[in-house]
Amino acid sequence: MATGQAPDDDDTALIQAYLSHLRVHKRLADRTLALYTADMERLRQQVQAQGIGLRDVGSHHVRQWVARMHAGGRSPRGIALILSGWRGFYAWLGREGLVKVNPVVDVRAPKAPKPLPKALGVDDAVQLASHADTDEDPVREARDACITELLYGCGLRIGELVGLDISAAGDARGWIDLDDAVAHVLGKGSKRRSVPVGTAALAAVRQWLLAREAWAAGDPAMFINPRGGRLTPQHIRLRLRRRSAQAGLATPVHPHMLRHSYASHVLQSSGDLRAVQELLGHASISTTQVYTRLDYQHLARVYDAAHPRAGRRNKG
Repeated sequence: MATGQAPDDDDTALIQAYLSHLRVHKRLADRTLALYTADMERLRQQVQAQGIGLRDVGSHHVRQWVARMHAGGRSPRGIALILSGWRGFYAWLGREGLVKVNPVVDVRAPKAPKPLPKALGVDDAVQLASHADTDEDPVREARDACITELLYGCGLRIGELVGLDISAAGDARGWIDLDDAVAHVLGKGSKRRSVPVGTAALAAVRQWLLAREAWAAGDPAMFINPRGGRLTPQHIRLRLRRRSAQAGLATPVHPHMLRHSYASHVLQSSGDLRAVQELLGHASISTTQVYTRLDYQHLARVYDAAHPRAGRRNKG
């Protein structure tokens, strides 16, 4: 740069040189170059407002600008893209020997919040669980109805549902104790938990177990296809999607949507977040009891009182 240049002139010259580098040496498309130009203009405005030059920027300045952009409503993804453009600019300045440190290298955009999966309203969830397809094969209908009741009535993960066996054999990953109205499942991290099973789900399980005999071929799996093989998660997703359409729901339903509906409806009714956490198996019950002093009977009471499909569980 020529000596005697004003800071603004120096900054403008640096930005123009960088954009020229991108155009000539990187051969960026016009659209991409326009985006970089916009990023550089934002950076120039920030340093002007700060009363400093581009080569005086420190990481604390960048973090302050990120906070302002976030407070102003810019999305985490949008901020990340801007930071990427600034990071590239300062990397180039470093290669040119014009700055010693890249002030953007360790600055990250705010984390985007993970959107919760959609939950059905109570009326839609009950409509789906109560739906009966009279045109379907009765055995398949009994199976699909049972699957729906357990996903919504117990909040099971699809892997836990698929892993259920018809009885508590030594190698069973999961089973349902009809006498105690409890589903014993193997969740994430090979952690076992027990979940109360409501009246509607118990009735559906009993009906399915009777109908299942028409297909049974020696496989211990609770949910099987007509050839007697254990159902796959993909098959259950397809059947649930079909069932939700037949039930007249506007939104295609997938298994995790029913799990989230279960959690949302119990939480809305009970306000007991810790109990819902336990029911979902986000932590092992035996481990969490040490800190929360929750026990299974407490969880069962919360479930019975709050879940719209629970009713009074039949233990006989």
